[in-house]
Amino acid sequence: MANLNRVFLIGNLTRDPEIRYIPSGKAVADLNMAINRKYRTTSGEFKEETCYVGVVAWERQAETAGEYLKKGSAILVEGSLRYEQWETNGEKKSRLRVNADRIQFLDRLKRPAEPSAASEAGQPQGAPAAASEPSEPSASAAPGEGKGDDDNLPF
Repeated sequence: MANLNRVFLIGNLTRDPEIRYIPSGKAVADLNMAINRKYRTTSGEFKEETCYVGVVAWERQAETAGEYLKKGSAILVEGSLRYEQWETNGEKKSRLRVNADRIQFLDRLKRPAEPSAASEAGQPQGAPAAASEPSEPSASAAPGEGKGDDDNLPF
């Protein structure tokens, strides 16, 4: 049987990201998000429940999250589930968290005071890409170019 460990979550941060650096110098961000679910009971009553999920992001993704996200930010997280176990004062503890491979920022971003290399390119890293309008073929284009003529394709 095949295995699959993939999650996609959309929700809001319940607090500001906590950024730390491990001894190797890698950045780690701990994020907590809330995902709301609305449903109707069998009696027809509307209910809402909230699921709280811990997320961990690494390296540049962690630094970017710390720079652009804050409590209440809407995000999409793509990653995998990771079960962690440890012992504190003789008491065994465990938790299930999401190891983020990608974090998509869903809110409008406010640029930092100083432009970074990523923002000079037009978008901060991890920021949602703006949809661009398809450009019209120029008036100087040869007949048939840019008008769906499949016979003139170079491949």
